[in-house]
Amino acid sequence: MCLNISQVCADLDGGIMSLIEEINALKKERGAVIIAHNYQPDEVQALADFTGDSLELSRQAAELDEEVIVFCGVHFMAETAAILSPEKTILLPDQFAGCPMADMITADQLRARKKEHPGCVVIAYVNSSAAVKAETDLCCTSSNAMKIVQSVPEDNEILFVPDTHLGHYVQEQLGREMIIWDGYCPTHSRIRDRDIVREKQDHPNAKVMSHPECPQNIRDVSDYLLSTGQMITHAKNSDEMEFIVATEMGLLYRLRNENPEKKFYSVSDRALCPNMKKIDAEKVLWALQDMQHLITVPEDISKRARRSIEAMLELS
Repeated sequence: MCLNISQVCADLDGGIMSLIEEINALKKERGAVIIAHNYQPDEVQALADFTGDSLELSRQAAELDEEVIVFCGVHFMAETAAILSPEKTILLPDQFAGCPMADMITADQLRARKKEHPGCVVIAYVNSSAAVKAETDLCCTSSNAMKIVQSVPEDNEILFVPDTHLGHYVQEQLGREMIIWDGYCPTHSRIRDRDIVREKQDHPNAKVMSHPECPQNIRDVSDYLLSTGQMITHAKNSDEMEFIVATEMGLLYRLRNENPEKKFYSVSDRALCPNMKKIDAEKVLWALQDMQHLITVPEDISKRARRSIEAMLELS
């Protein structure tokens, strides 16, 4: 069941104003805004001014007027916001909220692979570090990966990093051969095809929406392959009333809140990213109180990474 805002904002000790009231007061004092990824805990999404997927939040961070952005997500997302808005203060409530997939490739490793394929066009999934983005020609997200790949002339060799499952999905759909890095999302890789079989037996009228970060055996038994943002849009616009959701279970909060007449089932209780769950309401409060943890990107890296991110945004 989704959490109600009154449930997630319990009063603090000593008769002090409620947690939500203190956060709102500090937001006003700091000139801050809270943005949260779709995989964040229910209580954090309830507190956020904006929620979305990686592409939506990248755009939102660049367009917001507020000087302070509390970014409830993981480190590479906050880095992306810092790259696009270097004049703003980007706070990550938990400095240890990382991304295992992003850690599966380093800038040194990418430079070495580029030397093996001189002249290749490097496309990096947004789930990568700023240092890796600085070594790429284009970024992409799960929602625009095919469009980004299609923008590269056919006679150019493409090196796609770091997600092997998204890379192979795009390759299958477009018939475009690419050199694909062997990274992956541990959370999506924990989803099994028998999980989908079980859920379809329990809910025979439900359609399966899976994220393209899932392995091929999951993609093969899915009705739709969609980014989190695309899942939100499809669920809202579709006449279908029941969905099995094969992605991180945090997305269920928004799906259920925005479509109360429809039913959504998580494919597995293993579809949970521990890094996405490191931030909670108290840490959002502490971030505003202490203005922590500040995310910055060295100017030389930021300048080069910004080119690939902006090129993606222009094509999206």
